Amino acid sequence: MSILSYTEKKFAQIEEQIGISFAHKDILVQSMVHRSFLNENRDFPLAHNERLEFLGDAVLELVVTEYLFENYLNPEGELTNWRAALVNGTMCAQVAREIGLEPYLFLSHGESKDANTKARDYILANALEALIGAIYHDQGWDISKQFITRWVITKLPEVLELGLWMDSKSRFQEAAQEIVGVTPTYRVLSQEGPDHAKEFTIGVFLDKEKVAEGKGTSKQEAQTDAADIALKMKKWKGPKVEILERKNEDPIG
Repeated sequence: MSILSYTEKKFAQIEEQIGISFAHKDILVQSMVHRSFLNENRDFPLAHNERLEFLGDAVLELVVTEYLFENYLNPEGELTNWRAALVNGTMCAQVAREIGLEPYLFLSHGESKDANTKARDYILANALEALIGAIYHDQGWDISKQFITRWVITKLPEVLELGLWMDSKSRFQEAAQEIVGVTPTYRVLSQEGPDHAKEFTIGVFLDKEKVAEGKGTSKQEAQTDAADIALKMKKWKGPKVEILERKNEDPIG
């Protein structure tokens, strides 16, 4: 039995969800094939999705860049930060989950078991980029642009409102200094595991108040996790940014 004969009906649900009917169904299927799956299924008729991911990454960045350039007059540095927030792995994984890509991934048995790990988010982010690559290859620029606008660029108001163009530590520090006049400090609360696989637990403090704890395989990762949790607990948003929207009469400059 060919791969398409037992996946086409299932993958039709993705087509319905994103509103795109692929001319070549196999490229849609291929966009969900992780390299690990092929290691256990060497007779699988399709390649893994990494070349499509390479293509989709470029298409995603160009569509977002074009949109920001055409709609905002903010300086290059700010637009670069906004773009990074829209195309980074965290956002791509979030969008992949919203579309519902996870059940369609072709993974090894080992990867399939790690459903709630950062590794799964990484795979999902890559799958979204591969899907964009597949859309571009099969449908062209305009349909790719429509897809990215619908699923990714619509996240821009959230990025600007919450300050997601800054990392969590910077956002928490700026908010803490502005709201309570205190600079956060971080302390290692515990560390477990061997040197090559340690897990750190770090607390973030405002003076003597421990606001949150974060975990990570490095101190930096644990601090970022703590800051992210602290922002949610305090319900603090990022710093306000002046948004310079382009009007029709504004020059391209």
